[in-house]
Amino acid sequence: MLTESFIVSTLNPSKQAQTSHSKDIGIHLHEYQPNPSLKSSLKKSSTQPNCLAASASHIFAAQSEKAVVHVYNRELGSQEAVVPFPERIRSLAFAGGAEQDVGVLVLGTEAGGLVLWELATGRTVTTPPTHLEAITHLVVSPDANFVLSGSIDSAVLLWSLPSLLSFEYASSYSNTPSQYSPLKTLSSHRAAITALLFGHSHSKTNIALSASQDNTLLVWDPIQGHILHTFLLSSRALCLALDPADRACYAGYEDGSIQLIDFYKSSGPLQMLRNPALQSTPTQPPYEERWHLPASSEGQEALSLQASYDGTSILSGHKNGKVHTWDVGRGRYGNVLAEHDYAVTNLLVLPPSGFPNSKIRHLRLKQVIKPKYESSFATDTGGSSGGVPIDYTLTAQFTSNLPLPAGREIVERDFDDVLCHSSFPTEWLEEGISVFAAGSSWSQKQGQDHPNDDVDESNSETGPAMKKLQAENDLLKTQVAEAMARHRATIHENMVLEKQRWKQKEEERIKGERKKRRRLRRIAAAENARKKFMGEVVEGGSDEEMNEGGEEHEDEDEDEELSSSTDEITDSD
Repeated sequence: MLTESFIVSTLNPSKQAQTSHSKDIGIHLHEYQPNPSLKSSLKKSSTQPNCLAASASHIFAAQSEKAVVHVYNRELGSQEAVVPFPERIRSLAFAGGAEQDVGVLVLGTEAGGLVLWELATGRTVTTPPTHLEAITHLVVSPDANFVLSGSIDSAVLLWSLPSLLSFEYASSYSNTPSQYSPLKTLSSHRAAITALLFGHSHSKTNIALSASQDNTLLVWDPIQGHILHTFLLSSRALCLALDPADRACYAGYEDGSIQLIDFYKSSGPLQMLRNPALQSTPTQPPYEERWHLPASSEGQEALSLQASYDGTSILSGHKNGKVHTWDVGRGRYGNVLAEHDYAVTNLLVLPPSGFPNSKIRHLRLKQVIKPKYESSFATDTGGSSGGVPIDYTLTAQFTSNLPLPAGREIVERDFDDVLCHSSFPTEWLEEGISVFAAGSSWSQKQGQDHPNDDVDESNSETGPAMKKLQAENDLLKTQVAEAMARHRATIHENMVLEKQRWKQKEEERIKGERKKRRRLRRIAAAENARKKFMGEVVEGGSDEEMNEGGEEHEDEDEDEELSSSTDEITDSD
C-alpha cells in the first residue's frame, strides 16, 4: 500500500523559560495518506525557515540563533549528533535526493558563504563570503549538479557542485580568484529573496523560480542566466511550491492565502515561458484568484509550502502552528491537517513508499561522519597534484549486490567484479590471511637469524598464534590440492565417456548412410532393368557391373570413412 508522509519543524519564538507546551517544539513526522496522523516526534530542535533538510536515513536541522546543526537518525527515531560550525547556519539543502543516504549537505552561512559537507567522508569545502549578507535560501537541482543560493542582498547565485567538490579543480585553480566563484549571478531583484525553487527536469532546459520582497516572481533559465518571465504579485510571497509537471507554481502570502500561477494560461502555440514575444511583458495575477482560509486570525502567514506527489493537493505550514491542505482541482481551501503550538517554519513532503518496483539503495549511511576542518582538500593531497587526500575515507554499508555495467557478465572474478557484491569471496579472504601468515612467519624467521635483535621469541605472545595460522595455512593448501586432484580426475572421466558416446554416435551415423546408399543402388538397378526391358539406353553400365563393382567400392569407402572418423577423437585427445 502506498504511503505518503511529510515532516514539519517548529520554531520557539523566544529564549525565555520553557512553557508547558515546550514539548511541542521540535521535528514531527506525519502521515498524509492514507490515514493522516502523527507518527513520531524529535525533540530539542528549533529551526528558522529553510533550515531543515532530509535524506533517506537522516534529518538535519540548523538551530535558530545557534551555530550548530542537529542530526537525527530516522531509523532509530532519535538524535544522533550535535555538529558545531564556526558561524551560524541560515539555510540547508541536501544534494542527493530524499531517496538516497550518501550525499552532500549544503549549508548557507550568516556571512554569505557556502559550506559543503560530505556526510560519508566528513570532508568539508568552504567558500569565501560571496553574498554581501546571509544566505537565507538554498535549493539543489534534481540531478544534484547545481545549487541556487538566495540572500538578503537580493542576489541569486548559481553554483556548480562538481566543480566545488572536485579535487582536480581545487588543485589546479587553488591560486586563482575563480576557484570558488559562482557560474551565474542573477541580480534582477531589488529586495531580499523570500523563496527559491528548481524545476523537476534533469535536462538543460530546466527552470528556476525566485520570489522577493519587492513583490516580484521571476522564472529563470538558470543555465543561460536570463529571465523567462516576470510576474508582478499583489503582495509579498513568503514561500513557493511547484507543480510536479512544472505546469504552474503556487505562492503563499502573509495573510495565509495561496495563489495559483499558471504557466499555460496564455493562449498561443508556445508556452508563456518559452514565447519570446511574452518574455519581456510582465504578468500580474489578479488578487481575486487567491485561495483564502475560511476564517481570519493572527499568525496566519504561510511560512512553508509543498505540493503532494500527484499534484492534486497543496500543503501549507503557518505561523500559528497549523498545517492546511488545499484542493487544486476545486481551487479552494481543504481542511486542517495538523496543529502545533508553535510556528511551522519548514514542511517537507517525502517521496511515497510502497511502490512495487521502487529503487534499491545500494549504499546505506548508518552514521554521518562529522566535519573534518583540519583536513584541507586543496593542500593535503599526498604530495601529488590533483590527488585525493591521504585521510579521505568513505564510510558506508552495502545493502545489496551492486548492478554490473550493461552487457557485462562475471566470467572470472577480478577486483572490479568483486566490488559489485556486498562482500569479498571467502577464498579471497582465506588467501589474504594465508599470505599475511606466511609473511609474518618469514619476518619471524628473519628475526631468528639475527640474534642481536632485541626480540625474545620465548616470551612473545605472537609465536603460538603464528604457528596456528601456519598450520591452518598448510591444512588449507592440502585441501585445495586434494580438491584440484578430484577435479582433474572428474574431467578425465568425463572426457572418456564423451569419447565413447561420440564414437558410438558416429558409427550409427555411418551405418545409416550405408543402408541409404544400398537402397539407392537397388532402386537404380531396378530402373536400369526396366529401361533394358523397354529397349531404352542404359547409362552407367549394366546391372551386373554396378552390383559387382559399385557395391564393392562403396563398402570400401564406407569402411575407410568409419576408420578416419573414429580416429579423429583419438588424435584430439
